[in-house]
Amino acid sequence: MENITLSVHNLRKFIGKKEIIKGISFELKEGEVFGFLGPNGAGKTTTIRMLVGLIKPSSGSIQIGGYNIEDNFEEAMKHLGCIVENPELYPYLSGYDNLLHFANMLNGIGEERINEVTELVGLKDRIYDRVKTYSLGMRQRLGIAQALLGRPKVLILDEPTNGLDPAGIREMREFIRFLAEEEGLSVLVSSHLLSEIQQLCDRVAIISRGTVIKTDSVHTLLSNRERVLWRFHPQEKGNQVLSSLTTIEEKEDGSISTEFDEIKTAEWNKKLVEAGVSVTEMNRKMPVLEDLFLELTGGDSIE
Repeated sequence: MENITLSVHNLRKFIGKKEIIKGISFELKEGEVFGFLGPNGAGKTTTIRMLVGLIKPSSGSIQIGGYNIEDNFEEAMKHLGCIVENPELYPYLSGYDNLLHFANMLNGIGEERINEVTELVGLKDRIYDRVKTYSLGMRQRLGIAQALLGRPKVLILDEPTNGLDPAGIREMREFIRFLAEEEGLSVLVSSHLLSEIQQLCDRVAIISRGTVIKTDSVHTLLSNRERVLWRFHPQEKGNQVLSSLTTIEEKEDGSISTEFDEIKTAEWNKKLVEAGVSVTEMNRKMPVLEDLFLELTGGDSIE
């Protein structure tokens, strides 16, 4: 049986008489990276703030490490590490002194654990330098080291690649995967970079207008969504032949989109040629999370 580290059940939040979060439910499993996506105003940030204890739910339950945050808030929070927006760091202190400051707020966290998280996030060579000399990626890593001090089971990262260059994004992605696969953490990642979520996450929850509209593995969400883009002439004749074989979709750029099937696609091409249609392009289009996201949310922009 998979170990559930974070369980959210029927979570609701009213602000005045307006219901912002409308019965959200999802779970995180040990050792997985879970993506949390939502268009502007969907309630993604409000949900994260409830998860980390910054605001109180109107109803529903949140369990972290088996502890309900309403009944056992302190015990639940011991199992949670988070960076909401930017990590709060003291720029004129060294990385080590920043960690020492936060370690002093926790019971039983000493020099040994500070050294462990420093090694874990790859800052051993720079930990005694002032934080103001760190790159953005290094600051993010120090923030994660701070969040890991208390040995949490769940790590929540709000936009962890925000502001990073492509190399920094790739490095952060690899690091988050390492935390999940090698350290066994459950990592919840919110991001507006859909391509990043697609490469990084095992599962995703898509939230729109205060409701989770889809939760599944990235593989399952994108399976059977490959398409083929066709160009041919004469166009009308080609459309007639292809539409007699499969469902076609005319795109704005004049191309024709069909499902992808390795065997059938070759047969369709042969039928077009036999009918005197000249096929000038067959372009296999791999599925992307962005297309699914826009389809599910009705074209809303990402938060």
